Amino acid sequence: MTPERPIYWQIENTWIFYTLAALTVGLLIVGVAAHLRVWLKSAPGSRTDFSAQALGQALLDVFLGRTAFKGEPWAGLMHFLIFWGFVVLFIGTCLLAAHEYLSSFLIGRAHLLFEVAMEIGGLLLLAGIVWALVRRYLQRVPRLQRRLEDAVIPIGLLIVACSGFFLEGLRLALQKPAWAQWSFVGSWIADLIPEPAAQTVYPYLWWGHALVSLGFIALIPFSKLFHLVGGPAVLYLHRAPEIRKPAETEEAEMEESPSLAEAVFYDACMRCGRCIQSCPSHGAGEPLAPRDFVQAARHEQWQEHCLRGDIRFLTPEPVLEEKTAWYCTTCAACREICPVYGVPFKLITRQRTRLIEEGKEVPDLMNQTLERLFNYENPWVSSKRERAAWAKGLEIPVLKADGKVSPLCYFVGCTTSFDARAQGIARAFTGILQKTGVRFGIIGDQEPCCGDIARVAGETGLFQEKMENALELFDRLGIRELVTSSPHCFHSFYHEYPGRTFGVRHYTQVLKDLIAARRLIFKKSGNLTVTYHDPCYLGRHNRFFEEPREILRAIPGLKLVEMAHCGPNSLCCGGGGGRMWQGSELRGEARMSEIRMKEARDTGAEILITACPLCLIMLEDAWKTLGLEGKMKVMDLNEVVLEALD
Repeated sequence: MTPERPIYWQIENTWIFYTLAALTVGLLIVGVAAHLRVWLKSAPGSRTDFSAQALGQALLDVFLGRTAFKGEPWAGLMHFLIFWGFVVLFIGTCLLAAHEYLSSFLIGRAHLLFEVAMEIGGLLLLAGIVWALVRRYLQRVPRLQRRLEDAVIPIGLLIVACSGFFLEGLRLALQKPAWAQWSFVGSWIADLIPEPAAQTVYPYLWWGHALVSLGFIALIPFSKLFHLVGGPAVLYLHRAPEIRKPAETEEAEMEESPSLAEAVFYDACMRCGRCIQSCPSHGAGEPLAPRDFVQAARHEQWQEHCLRGDIRFLTPEPVLEEKTAWYCTTCAACREICPVYGVPFKLITRQRTRLIEEGKEVPDLMNQTLERLFNYENPWVSSKRERAAWAKGLEIPVLKADGKVSPLCYFVGCTTSFDARAQGIARAFTGILQKTGVRFGIIGDQEPCCGDIARVAGETGLFQEKMENALELFDRLGIRELVTSSPHCFHSFYHEYPGRTFGVRHYTQVLKDLIAARRLIFKKSGNLTVTYHDPCYLGRHNRFFEEPREILRAIPGLKLVEMAHCGPNSLCCGGGGGRMWQGSELRGEARMSEIRMKEARDTGAEILITACPLCLIMLEDAWKTLGLEGKMKVMDLNEVVLEALD
């Protein structure tokens, strides 16, 4: 007898199955169409061009599970097992259908290989599902929620996988083919089942397996299972070139509607909680949960753009504490860890914009800070005259509007100009430029604010005003090259100033170029052990991880040791996102800066080095409160470089 598998063996009234299958496909198509409509209506000005490169990278992400392994290899392996179990069983089902309706090719050796592959696929799926249930309900991994949907889906899939194996076992118990051992799991089950019982149970189990399987296919668009479609879609859209239609009005431009990738991301989110686990605010015991903002945005998107509202019937309506938006430091740790490249902190910034527009749940200190920025061109003090006080006696030229192209403009920034400790950054950097003979100048008392604090606080109108003021001044002064102290200023100029006519660098790039040109010659600094703190807006936001480290390695006698969290996984100091100006209004069980300072202490380093004025202030404050004076120092990279110069 030739090895093969009859598709409807001992099953009558197959028209019922075909009717249910057609209904299932119909529901699937309707659900997918509803998602497409909501996405397109949510991002009316956003489209993408096809990119073969983006598609190739997305396929690698999908089939190798590259993003699922980020930060959590064991969770990635669990996802890998479930995914490939699905893939193998799906392909096997399609091949079986093609064998039945198109051409009989699963015969003989091909059938035996098919049986082995289906057994392996089923085991992969079964192992992944059991592992997922153990993690969620026995290990109780803190970041994982335990809602009705989170139990129904894996348990249902477990039933599908187990019933598939038992169905195969019943068939083999009745047919007793000579090649039964090729279906090694089914064959083992067949040995346990008496033939009369198998004869009775088989049709009922077949229909039960078919109904549950079809039910889950129909459920895909109406549950978090839609991640199967949304996940790959957003992995592609993340890399594909985006085309945005120009806004018809200035108000529409400032509203910043989500991109198509963002709109899809809301439905691709599986509520895995990695964003919460990586969030420094949540880690400090504060009430911020980035996942909640994503789920609220998804629900709102459906309520606004679908006639029937949110179509997920197993997911309860999200409850969002609006005031928690102010806890976010916009550090981008959530984006770094998200398996589908989500950007929850952007949603939080949009929520801040709404709160400011509505005038509710805005912390008092944040209101005062924005008022100072509006009136005095800085978030620190009620004066414009003190901006260049740090430069007195240093003989630093001030740029003039004389119609000529200015030399390199050092944009000091508000924090470096006004904070007594951060002023050391400006004095050290200008000292380096003077020693190396670099022609540069500063704007002095007329230096504007880049507007970053307004941008991250969600005050889009104020940011627009500061941007226009700065662009007008830079053009009048003939500025074509800019270098900043603060990664926040650099980020705003580089990414948020459309149509700028000047180049911009962070000072670490300038120092690296000076070393490459052999204009920075270092003396041996003894045998010092140092550690480096990656500022969020220099590292995660702009990917400058190696530049500061290369500078440190160029200094003879310095030994660089890394903290437990470094590079893309660095911990935030707690000063970004406007947190620097909110004092004790936002507190948790611990301070982010102290958590980070303890990591630095544990390295045994003598100096903690950073490259951001906000980080310098926050970490030095933690250095004092932890009583580490005399045990280690906190310095800016400029200060270390200046001390090491001949």
